[in-house]
Amino acid sequence: MENSNNVLVATGPQDGDNLSVAGGIYRILVSGKQTNGEFAVIEMSVPAGGGPGPHAHAGFQESFYVIEGEVEVQTEDGKFIATKGSFVNIPLGGMVHCFKNKTDHLAKLLCTVVPAGLEEMFLEIGKPVKADEYIPPQPMDEATMKRFVAIAEKHGQKLFPPDYLD
Repeated sequence: MENSNNVLVATGPQDGDNLSVAGGIYRILVSGKQTNGEFAVIEMSVPAGGGPGPHAHAGFQESFYVIEGEVEVQTEDGKFIATKGSFVNIPLGGMVHCFKNKTDHLAKLLCTVVPAGLEEMFLEIGKPVKADEYIPPQPMDEATMKRFVAIAEKHGQKLFPPDYLD
């Protein structure tokens, strides 16, 4: 749905695209198509052990608000344990970052991306699922990794090896 006429966008608790990404569920609450490309908001449900590997996106500012649970956020500047109520901002410029749920409980994050665009990558990489339908992440064989790298680069993102920030 285009939002070129400044119309209200309201997403109900069961609405939005639910995608399996990195073992979690990313639910697109509002997309760039609905905000004229200005921003997108994604609810990220991250199970124990889940979260994306190191990556960077120079053209996007990304922020996370922890709704429940906790994640370990790692950047080139160090590590931060983000618990319920924490806010993390990844600035423009391509800071390499990742986050991981190192607990035994689900973590839920609200992710805002400015400008919009990363949600389009999630739509291309992710697999549509029902709400609360967790499926294991795809095995990362060489062919899958090459496909993910190409999709990420197409959407302004660069992926790094899992141990890049260690």
